[in-house]
Amino acid sequence: MTGSRAPLLLVAASGLAREAASAAWAAGDEVLGCLDDDLALVGTEVAPGLPVLGTISDVVAHPGALLVVCAGKGASRAAIVERLTGLGVGGERYATVVDPGVRIGAGSSVGAGSILLAGTVLTADVRVGEHVVCMPQVVLTHDCRVESFATVCAGVVLGGGVVIGSQAYVGMAASVRENLCVGTGSTIGMGAVVLRDVPPQETWAGIPARRLGP
Repeated sequence: MTGSRAPLLLVAASGLAREAASAAWAAGDEVLGCLDDDLALVGTEVAPGLPVLGTISDVVAHPGALLVVCAGKGASRAAIVERLTGLGVGGERYATVVDPGVRIGAGSSVGAGSILLAGTVLTADVRVGEHVVCMPQVVLTHDCRVESFATVCAGVVLGGGVVIGSQAYVGMAASVRENLCVGTGSTIGMGAVVLRDVPPQETWAGIPARRLGP
């Protein structure tokens, strides 16, 4: 089955692009392929049915497609969005990709360009910003806010009222106690248990999580 919206074009031929394509196909969307600046990839397929159609600048040849930026790092997604803006791409061109196995509770919202993979749960009144990536089995409980370009890895659990700052990275199976903030650009290590606010641009890991370095 093909979805009713315009076909999708994935920017960055990455592992995340393969995951996003799988989720989009499961939701009934058409995926045209990928754009990537690695010339060795152009003309190849990164997965069956997922061709690399050209470089990022070739976005101008696909004015009818909706875009999803699939770079793994938030800072890289932000840089690509800035570049696309310079090519005349407006915010209305970005689509969300939401796997059919995602549960989005009452009062919750998901910003343009975000990718939510299978098993992700937004319980109630959760706000996910633009160009956010939530890997499988993420749990965002009531009143959480995940700001634009953040990355939340598989198995992460956030208590109620947690704020994840822009371009922050929360590693696999980490958990954050309710009403805390992970600052802009900070990194939380795999399996960490965060019991205090994390300032911007810091790396924390461990149980309980402690600062490792900038």
